Amino acid sequence: MTVVLDLTAGRPRHPEKAHRPDTPILRKPDWIRVRAPVSPGYQRTRDIVRENRLVTVCEEAGCPNIGECWDKKHATFMIMGDTCTRACAFCNIRTGLPGALDPDEPRHVAEATQRLGLNHVVVTSVDRDDLADGGAEHFAKTIRAIRELCPSTTIEILTPDFLRKPGALEVVVAAKPDVFNHNLETVPSLYLSVRPGARYFHSIRLLQEVKERDPSMFTKSGIMVGLGEERQEVLQVMDDLRVAGVDFLTIGQYLQPTRKHHAVARFVTPDEFKSYETVAYAKGFLMVSASPLTRSSHHAGEDFARLKAAREAGGERRA
Repeated sequence: MTVVLDLTAGRPRHPEKAHRPDTPILRKPDWIRVRAPVSPGYQRTRDIVRENRLVTVCEEAGCPNIGECWDKKHATFMIMGDTCTRACAFCNIRTGLPGALDPDEPRHVAEATQRLGLNHVVVTSVDRDDLADGGAEHFAKTIRAIRELCPSTTIEILTPDFLRKPGALEVVVAAKPDVFNHNLETVPSLYLSVRPGARYFHSIRLLQEVKERDPSMFTKSGIMVGLGEERQEVLQVMDDLRVAGVDFLTIGQYLQPTRKHHAVARFVTPDEFKSYETVAYAKGFLMVSASPLTRSSHHAGEDFARLKAAREAGGERRA
């Protein structure tokens, strides 16, 4: 398990959490367990990531699907460094004051995309509240670099909320990613304890504005469950996302990184996830991924193909 201070890395990983009281860690049920990554495909993807000096959210956030995804040469690149300016209670990404942007990073991401032979690439980032545009132009440069080197690759971005960064969203949308993803993470009542630096309705409005600026662009959002939310609150989030025109919803189980992070209130059963999926499709989402191990970029390439097929079929569900 990741430790809070991570002193072997030379600087605290979660200094803001160091003095928080420990929270209990529930034993994982059988349906949530995954094997450790050891395959040759995983090793090769790791080598390409290292050679290009890239950061991945797969590693930084401790994603349980890293073995499966990297074995298939699927990786989610995390741009703008490994240090986030926010301190969300659920997140395992390092927090603190980030360093300067690497001007060569967009090219390195494009080169890694080419070497991995990706048909669909996912690019995310840490929050960069220290930057005037929140990193919007860096996102745009990365998109353009991938387009130049890998013109047939479709691009999915998972962005921060660009809170109090006027004009930032326009820059990113103008770069024309194929999928614009911004995660709500949880229900509104838990924002103060789970995602204190964010604002729920700002995030909803961000997703709505993407659709208003480019109706052809797919939009996507996701939440975690098991944080203490009520079922009706999850259904209300679905309604809010549909009002904003969001096409694709992901719902996954929250997993607690350390005892200093937000506790898992409970493990949601596979049957409950199936119920959420059924309701979400009934509410009009083109695509829904709901399971204990669902994460925003898990199976992103295959899901993008299904998303396009659903739109072409006039919004009918494609299982």
